[in-house]
Amino acid sequence: MTITLWLVRREFWENKAIWIIPAALGALVTLGSLFGTIQATFFDSTGEPPSMAGMMLLAFGALFFAAMSFYSYWYLLDCLYAERKDRSVLFWKSLPVSDTQTVLSKLLVALVAIPLVYFAADDATSLLVAFVLSVRTHSVLALWHPSVWLQLQAAWLYAIVTTAIWYLPITGWLLLVSAWARRAVILWSLVPPLGLMLAERLLLGTHAVSSVIADRLTGYASRAFSAPLPAGGWSAGQGFAAPTVWPLLNPTTFFSSPDTWLGALAGAVLIAATIQVRARRVDY
Repeated sequence: MTITLWLVRREFWENKAIWIIPAALGALVTLGSLFGTIQATFFDSTGEPPSMAGMMLLAFGALFFAAMSFYSYWYLLDCLYAERKDRSVLFWKSLPVSDTQTVLSKLLVALVAIPLVYFAADDATSLLVAFVLSVRTHSVLALWHPSVWLQLQAAWLYAIVTTAIWYLPITGWLLLVSAWARRAVILWSLVPPLGLMLAERLLLGTHAVSSVIADRLTGYASRAFSAPLPAGGWSAGQGFAAPTVWPLLNPTTFFSSPDTWLGALAGAVLIAATIQVRARRVDY
């Protein structure tokens, strides 16, 4: 446990963008709320909690989640490749740290630490912006509704857990490319799947591979969340009712889907392959 903690700290030391990017994004959004033009009529606090509060918090969450996704993609491709490129891998291999511990620590950072950092940044930004806009519109309750905020905390944590499981095969593939490719890691992450899809199409006339990849890339929301918004959700002229978020979460369908666990198994195989590739490489 101590070794894993130090390995995670090492990732934060070597990859300062893990916290700089969400901090900078939060600062930009906060500055926008301080100096941007607002229409006070959107923040009327009379009656039911306005849908604007829930929509704003959801929009911030989506913004930080999108930024996290792009950065995680780059981090996974670079984390094992960079240490081979600068030959620091020789130093780390001289320490009593196994390849399994190293790879799993990077996996932990990508699937848990980075999402939690963005989660914290989103929370801090949402609270600051809610305070700033409430002061600017002279309406203390305009954008601060504890029930809405607490529900979105649960939604964030649920998304962290479910995306980590659903996208595990993609995570494993990116780590494998990072451990294997000599250069052009982004290109190598894309060419083999695209080549496999093209070969299947030309030789067999089918598209099973492309269907599997497309479903893995785009099928998360349909498994993890309920499609329709329930009554009392965001709609024109209607407030964000307290129980709205809960029916959107669909853990039963997600955790009972065979696709979820088949993908997790494939991801585990790719991660095991990554450990073997890193352990057996000698061309540093």
